[in-house]
Amino acid sequence: MLADYQQVYDPVGSSLGLSSLVAALPLLTLFVLLGVLRMRAWVASLIALAVAVVVAVGVYAMPVLDALNSGAWGAAFGFFPIMWIVLNAIWLYNLTVESGHFDVLRRSFASVSDDQRVQAIIIAFSFGALMEALAGFGTPVAISSVMLIALGFRPIKAATIALVANTAPVAFGALAVPITTLAGLTKLPVNDLGAMVGRQTPILAVFVPLALVFIVDGRRGLRQVWPPALLCGVVFGLAQFVASNYWSVPLTDIIAALASALAVLAFTRVWHASEGYVESDGGHRPRGRRLNPPLIAGGSEDADEAAVARARADAGRTVRDSRGDVVKAYAPYAVIILVFVLATRVPVIAGVAPLAVGQHGTGLEAATSIVDWPGLHITTDTGKVVATTFKLNYLSAAGTLLLLSGLLTMAALRVGVGRAARIYVQSLNQLKWAIVTVMAVLALAYVMNQSGQTKTLGLFMAGSGALFPLLSPILGWLGVAVTGSDTSSNSLFGALQVTAAQKAHLSPMLMAAANSSGGVLGKMVSPQNLAIAAAAVGLEGREGDLFRRVILWSLGFLAFMCVLVYLQSTPVLSWMVVGG
Repeated sequence: MLADYQQVYDPVGSSLGLSSLVAALPLLTLFVLLGVLRMRAWVASLIALAVAVVVAVGVYAMPVLDALNSGAWGAAFGFFPIMWIVLNAIWLYNLTVESGHFDVLRRSFASVSDDQRVQAIIIAFSFGALMEALAGFGTPVAISSVMLIALGFRPIKAATIALVANTAPVAFGALAVPITTLAGLTKLPVNDLGAMVGRQTPILAVFVPLALVFIVDGRRGLRQVWPPALLCGVVFGLAQFVASNYWSVPLTDIIAALASALAVLAFTRVWHASEGYVESDGGHRPRGRRLNPPLIAGGSEDADEAAVARARADAGRTVRDSRGDVVKAYAPYAVIILVFVLATRVPVIAGVAPLAVGQHGTGLEAATSIVDWPGLHITTDTGKVVATTFKLNYLSAAGTLLLLSGLLTMAALRVGVGRAARIYVQSLNQLKWAIVTVMAVLALAYVMNQSGQTKTLGLFMAGSGALFPLLSPILGWLGVAVTGSDTSSNSLFGALQVTAAQKAHLSPMLMAAANSSGGVLGKMVSPQNLAIAAAAVGLEGREGDLFRRVILWSLGFLAFMCVLVYLQSTPVLSWMVVGG
């Protein structure tokens, strides 16, 4: 039997500060290569992974085989369940494009408003929040960005909008998996924890639609379109607060997404901006002029000729879709909602998942296996064994449910098996570099986690005492920036947040929630999300450009969250703390 590797958190001169500088090297490498040197994400991720392995072996004295095996474990998780979700989401989307029904959906959204600033709010924020609620893990970024391109947005701007929009809903994404995971790790009541997060992210939600309008059209756009943007944010925030505090934590984002979308739809029936906007026509235009044709088909600038021809035909004449065609266009998303609700909310179907190796689940979870990752035996500095299990939930995984939704969509849209298989292969080819990037980033994260590098960074920040509430959201941000997942970030730092809170005589509920709420703001700069966005819109290799466009938004919102959490830890806003 292999000897255990015991983690150490201050390997450099027994100094936590000096060790933190070294532990941060893989992350600094990744961000510099992406944001400064504009290197392709998959190349930058592999180099950063190599740095993480060198630090783990050379500084933390982790055996080489353990370091490499930890990376393999992370890479496996990067493909399943994360890229398994994205692959099937993109395939389902491509089915609608190939069948022509995405054109109908595009015209349906355009009929709500031909103003791209309003379209950005409805699609990237409200519709994206719905996708986040159901699937998460990059799905909303992939789908909403290509929908924006279909409405005439430039690929780089569409991807930027989708990334920035994917913030406030993230904590309750995938039916609140980040919250339930955090509750399980910290032993805090899941409803109280969801309620606390529901007193942080709703405030952020008020400002995100306004930010989207600014990205689309700058200050002029804010002056003209602030009413629906503010309405969308306020309704979403209120619905998120009410649902998470008084109704259902898992259904929070579904309720908030639908409420905000309906509010904007109703408002735009009686309100119109003084001057319309469409980027493909050079910016502002008087209302009533025809839009230039958008480029569609996968988000690439060199869209296929058939797609361009359809767009030009739409631009040159008024296209009236039948009610049946409109129903079919929305059918895939109705199918997704139905499948996910049945598979996660109906007990006899959802069943009960096994919690440990050797246990058996029921329902869809009957096919779930929890296995020990072979060859890894790791303990903490106190001798506690670190869990190294891998969950294979073949049927209940969000990616599998999306695959099932795609199969049902094939029948609804009458797409043949051969044609659907060809589209699947094309989707896999479209995502190949994104898959490499995500697997490399997760490998990096797991090497850092298992060697102790991540814990070093966390302990260093936790030592700030009374100022810890100001820094607490940064821990969550850091975790998501590395792993691309609020769930993973909560797994990394959730227990640490509670321990630090107890030592500093702070509210454990507040600090645990701050990890998740701060984490949502790292989503847009995560290399895996950048890779997914770039791949979805046909901009592979330009992840660095996207990073530079979103980094200031990420840091700005993070600063806001840090101040909010700090004030909640003081008498100024302590009345907002659950149980405080």
